[in-house]
Amino acid sequence: MQLRSLLVGSAMLALLAGCATGPTDQPDTAVAESAQVNYQGTLPCRNCDGIELDVTMMGEEYGALEERTFTLQADYRNHPESPPAENYEGNWEVLTGTPSDPDATVYELTPDGDGQTYYFLRIDEQTLELIDPERRRFQNGEMLRLQRQ
Repeated sequence: MQLRSLLVGSAMLALLAGCATGPTDQPDTAVAESAQVNYQGTLPCRNCDGIELDVTMMGEEYGALEERTFTLQADYRNHPESPPAENYEGNWEVLTGTPSDPDATVYELTPDGDGQTYYFLRIDEQTLELIDPERRRFQNGEMLRLQRQ
């Protein structure tokens, strides 16, 4: 629940402050070169030391949707309320284009059941960046990046 609040708040800030734009290098290779790819990073948190995000994507980019699955775990570091980890799983989709780059690759992670859909811009083969549902980058986008493990 806390992660959703952070993301909604970040989206509102991005709408009010404008979104960062700039060139991004988009290699032609897919994120899922192998059957499983893992990305990790720590997102900013208002009430804690950070939200550790761990995303594992299984399946091939051009495979069947039911074969493209993911798990996402969010852990809050030193949060005063000590919320439990948030765990989601579901399917991921490949989208093309953002408002600032029509050739960009975006991964849409849709959890099964309850949970919000996550959007990640592929910066390069090693880096994903959390973006808003309108596929716009946040002004503090470099703080919202996950690195391939």
